[in-house]
Amino acid sequence: ECDPPIYYVVGRFPVGSTLMATANPVDITADADLEQLRRENQRLRRAVDELSILNDLATAIGGTNDPTEIMRIIVKRSLKTVNAEQGVITLISDIRQTDQLKTLVRTMSTSGEHEAIHPDESILGWIITYQRPLVVNDPASDSRFKGTRWNPTVRSIMCVPMMVQSNLVGSLTIYNKKDEDGFTEADQRLVSILAAQSAQVLENARLHKEERALQQIQEELSLANEIQAKLLPQLMPAMPGFDLAGTSVAARSVGGDFFDFVPAGKGKLYFWVGDVSGKGLPAALTMATMQATLRGNTASSHDVKTCLDNVNKYLCGNTTRATFVTLFLGMLGGDGRELRYGNAGHNRPVLFRPGAEPLILQHGDLVLGFSEDVEYHEKRLELRSGDVVVIYSDGINESMNVRREQFGDRRLIEIVAESVDEKASVIVDRVVAAVEAHTGDTQQTDDVTISVIKRL
Repeated sequence: ECDPPIYYVVGRFPVGSTLMATANPVDITADADLEQLRRENQRLRRAVDELSILNDLATAIGGTNDPTEIMRIIVKRSLKTVNAEQGVITLISDIRQTDQLKTLVRTMSTSGEHEAIHPDESILGWIITYQRPLVVNDPASDSRFKGTRWNPTVRSIMCVPMMVQSNLVGSLTIYNKKDEDGFTEADQRLVSILAAQSAQVLENARLHKEERALQQIQEELSLANEIQAKLLPQLMPAMPGFDLAGTSVAARSVGGDFFDFVPAGKGKLYFWVGDVSGKGLPAALTMATMQATLRGNTASSHDVKTCLDNVNKYLCGNTTRATFVTLFLGMLGGDGRELRYGNAGHNRPVLFRPGAEPLILQHGDLVLGFSEDVEYHEKRLELRSGDVVVIYSDGINESMNVRREQFGDRRLIEIVAESVDEKASVIVDRVVAAVEAHTGDTQQTDDVTISVIKRL
């Protein structure tokens, strides 16, 4: 009851100890416990909120494999979480490329009253360089971006990297926190978690889309292969006094090599072997055009020179300058003895005659499609009994093995010379088999095409 009050402490204390008394020690301990409990409660509440947001995001994006829709959902959820105006996901194509800031803006979520903001290259460059979250609450005075001309509507920026297995695949940029104080560390933490969890989902969706696109391309290539195969001879035509054979093996699903045997009126037979520059679908399309153009010209019973002139003019007027075609065009006359032919930059055919050395038909003009001013020529050759003419593409003589050794013209000549007494189809099969044996497991890089004309 004294004023001021006097406190008595009863107890045993070691000699020399100091006792510090306070007016209310029990109250101070209780306040500290309450403060710790409050912080722990906030931490748990924040964790629960983060789990709830991630669960909602997983539920929302779990029902689609469309990358654009997934990005739209991610941006929308991020804006709602941090109470911001706009958001953009930017996919980084490949930061190892020279133009590393070349990006693709996929989606944007913004309210109608705000002007759409596009990611600044300074922000993207910073993310690519440092690959960690960035918060800019005062863009105009931020020392990290001196000289950057900001969009006047930008008040605050938060940009976080999107990583997949330590690789930067994109960034999530949020603009203009609606609170005046700007983005907080809590905002950065939460959006970083969203970006980290979303990046793998987005990457999986992108890979799924690419896989579907690749599957569709493969189906189209398979169909193109079937169509192209039907453009080549299915059966060899009957030509009295001759044995004919030919084949073409594409290096890819579709190729640029082609050959044909086309009977014409008055006992004539046109035949050709050609090679279109380039690979894949562009070469295959040109190959189909060549087959149709040649069949149209030979059906009009034009001579070899006229056919070559017409086809050359057509190519020059209807294809790009980079497209050209090599072609050997031949015609067997009605008497069955004379071969008329022209060569537009193609491999020189080889004539095998019984009792004589193989003869290379050296005549050749410029490739088709290079210039309309080129004049083509026609040569004539009398075929005797037992003569064999072999026409082939450079996919045969230039095919390589693992030691990068070419098959070569000499090896081709040796194989045919050993087989001249066989049927034309046997000669074709032996040459193709020899080429395959030579290349072994080496991937074929060019189409393999060969035709054989044998005078009985």
